[in-house]
Amino acid sequence: MTLRAGTYMELQVAREVAPYGFFLTDGERDVLLPYAEKTGEVTVGGTVVVYLFYDTQDRMAATMRRPRLALGEVALLEVVDIHPRFGSFLDMGLGRNLLFPYREQPELTELRPVVGDRVYVVLGHDRQGRLVARAAGEEELAAHAVRAPESWKNEWKKARVYKPLQMGTFVIVEPEGALGFGAIGLIHASERTGLLRMGEEVDVRVTLVREDGRVNLSVRPIKEVGREEDAERILAFLRERPNGAMPYSDKTPADMIEKRFQLSKGAFKRALGKLMKEGLITQKENWTYLKEPGDPEGPR
Repeated sequence: MTLRAGTYMELQVAREVAPYGFFLTDGERDVLLPYAEKTGEVTVGGTVVVYLFYDTQDRMAATMRRPRLALGEVALLEVVDIHPRFGSFLDMGLGRNLLFPYREQPELTELRPVVGDRVYVVLGHDRQGRLVARAAGEEELAAHAVRAPESWKNEWKKARVYKPLQMGTFVIVEPEGALGFGAIGLIHASERTGLLRMGEEVDVRVTLVREDGRVNLSVRPIKEVGREEDAERILAFLRERPNGAMPYSDKTPADMIEKRFQLSKGAFKRALGKLMKEGLITQKENWTYLKEPGDPEGPR
C-alpha cells in the first residue's frame, strides 16, 4: 500500500506522541495526524480514515477533515491569493491552499483569474508528488455537465469561464437552484463586449440550445434592445469628439470597430442605421458626424 497525497486511506493508529498528534501507518510508512486535524475519536491500535496531503513544511500529513477536492474529482475552487512567480492559490478546505500554476493558466495575463474568481480544476501532482491544481478541460467537465433544456432559449443565466480563447469563450452555465456543474456553453468572439478571464462569472443570454444539450451564448441583449444601447454608446462617443466627428463609418474594417467599440461590424452598422434614420448623424467620406438640430446636411 502506497501513501499518496490527495487520496483517502484507512490507516492503523500506531502511537500517540504529545504534543504533536497520532502517528498512523500502512505497515511500511508512518504519517502524522496532528491534533488540529482530528475531528473524531482516535484510538491507538484502531483504524481511521484520513485524507493525505502535504503540510506547510512539505511533509506528508493526514487529516480527518474532508477537503473540497480529491484525486479523480473536479471542483470549483476560489482564488484566495496570487504569487507573482508561481501562480494562484486556491482554497481547498485545508490549512494549506492549493497551487494553481501559471502553466495551467492562459499565457495572456489579462485572461488569468484574479482573487475572488472561482476556477474549475482537477487535482494532480508535481514532480515531487505534492498536490497542484490543473485546469479542468472539456473531457473532465463533460462527464459532469447537464443538458440544457429548450426553455433556456433567450433566458439570461450566470456562467463561469473555464477556457478563454481568441475565437470564443467556453463557460459552464449554472442552472438555477443548483450549485457546481451546469451546461457547457460558448460565447463566440462576436458576442462578447471584451475579454473574459478564466474563472470570471458573467451574465449570458442563451441564443441557441443545441441538439447535444450545449448552448450558444451572448453577453449582448436581443438585437432590438442592443441596437438602442449601441446607438447610445456611439452618440456618447461622438459628443466627446472634436466637432462631433469620428473616422469610423459602416465601411470601417470589423477589427477596428471591435477594438474601439467592442461591437461586431453588424451591430455597429445597425446602430448607425438607427441614428441616421432618426436624423442624428450623417456620413461623408468614411467619417461619421453629429448633425446639428435643423441641419439637413451635417457635418458640423
